[in-house]
Amino acid sequence: MELKDLYNFVLLIVLVGMIIGVGVLTLDKFSTSTGVSATASSAINSTRTEIANISTNWIGLIVTVSILAIILTLVIRSFGAGAR
Repeated sequence: MELKDLYNFVLLIVLVGMIIGVGVLTLDKFSTSTGVSATASSAINSTRTEIANISTNWIGLIVTVSILAIILTLVIRSFGAGAR
């Protein structure tokens, strides 16, 4: 991965965040609807909780690992280019 690919990575992370946000809002609207049974409402609430866990716990870790991989790639390439 090169530095110019960082723009696409940032756009991907923003897109994933927007999709998770829209999903949580949609589930919230479904859970407050009047035609939803108690069982379905319970399932919607547990799904909403798990999606919130993904967005709060895992997205930061994924971004951190990806940024570290980009930095490591740039450092390794700089040493490889200096030896030539």
